[in-house]
Amino acid sequence: MEENIDVTSHTEGLNGLSHERKPVEEITNGHSAYKPVVNGVVIGHGGKDHTNGSAPLRSLPISALKQNGLLQTLAAGGDTANFTEEREDGELEKARQEWEALDNIQPALTEDSTPTPLISFNEALQYFQTTDLGDLLKNIQPTIRRTGLAAIAHFLFGPPRLHRELLEERDLVFAIAQCPVDNSQTVHMRVLQTIYKRLVGTRLDCPRYGSHWENVGFQGTDPATDLRGTGFLGLMHTLYLVMDPETLPLARDIYKLSQHPTQNFPFCVMSINMTRIALQILREEALSKECNRRQQVVGVLNEFYVATFLHVYQLWKTQQKTIADSGYVLKEVELFAKKNPKQMLRRLEVFLKERQAGGVPRGTSPDPQAHQPSPSLGERGTKAGTGQGSRGKEMHFTGVCDLPPDMEGEARLI
Repeated sequence: MEENIDVTSHTEGLNGLSHERKPVEEITNGHSAYKPVVNGVVIGHGGKDHTNGSAPLRSLPISALKQNGLLQTLAAGGDTANFTEEREDGELEKARQEWEALDNIQPALTEDSTPTPLISFNEALQYFQTTDLGDLLKNIQPTIRRTGLAAIAHFLFGPPRLHRELLEERDLVFAIAQCPVDNSQTVHMRVLQTIYKRLVGTRLDCPRYGSHWENVGFQGTDPATDLRGTGFLGLMHTLYLVMDPETLPLARDIYKLSQHPTQNFPFCVMSINMTRIALQILREEALSKECNRRQQVVGVLNEFYVATFLHVYQLWKTQQKTIADSGYVLKEVELFAKKNPKQMLRRLEVFLKERQAGGVPRGTSPDPQAHQPSPSLGERGTKAGTGQGSRGKEMHFTGVCDLPPDMEGEARLI
């Protein structure tokens, strides 16, 4: 009596594919013939294994071939190890490129996503006018405290005092300069979004924190950390610059210069410095005469901020200044602005009128004799050549809200 013998053997084929060899016994005319079976396919007569041939491969499941990389190897005509290594290298390179591109990808607007509406300077100002700022008003220092002979000299020979009816508006300005950024206040967030959108030229909102703020000239991922000494007023002035139709072209010119390969500087940090200078000059009462004449404080301060920024822009561009010169430039501009506030405002007025008329504004190259720069300014800027054009170099400054009274008239730059 003959018994059927079921013998199963496993061999490992190409690419680690397991081949199951299961002999099949057939009884023909009293003789037994064994036919090996590989992965369910009966090998031909003579027991020859055609694993490396074409016929059995066509009978293998496609999924098995794809899983083991066999189809790709056959198509490439190369050995499996090299192909696998090349494919992994290609995938790693593709993943690296996609990761690096993440910062430049902005989400597409969908039907459900509504961008935050832009906010005007007047709307933001109205918010502060109707908000209780009592706690902030307790801490303001709207004028320089003088004693002894300094107080007598200022009273006799100094600028006129601000009219009484303007004191409340002046105090509001200094209260805003004490106000920090509040993430829970919609107006605060709209101001930040508006500044970013107007500078970058996008309709999309940006995250509250992130490296994109460095692209518009803040020193880190959170704009709030750069508002030392100017508080929210630093953002209000930047908002005025980018939202006023007359000053928007100037804002774009300054922003373009801030992106220059060698003359670059952090735009928003520089803007905050302009606010700092304007605040200090208002505190020293150098703007009181113009405020009394116009019967307003906010409007005069806004224009003086823009005039100071224009002055820096013209100096920076025409004299080929770099970030290494920033401390000296700001010091000279502050001293000049303090002594010539009326001239600064007049220069801005002429600049805007000529630009509106379509001509090339005069004053693009300010007269070096007008602002009387330090004779060693150019030499010091040249000697400080190391690190010129570096975007990573920070611009530090002291907050004017915390300045001691005895620092009057001195440069307050670190």
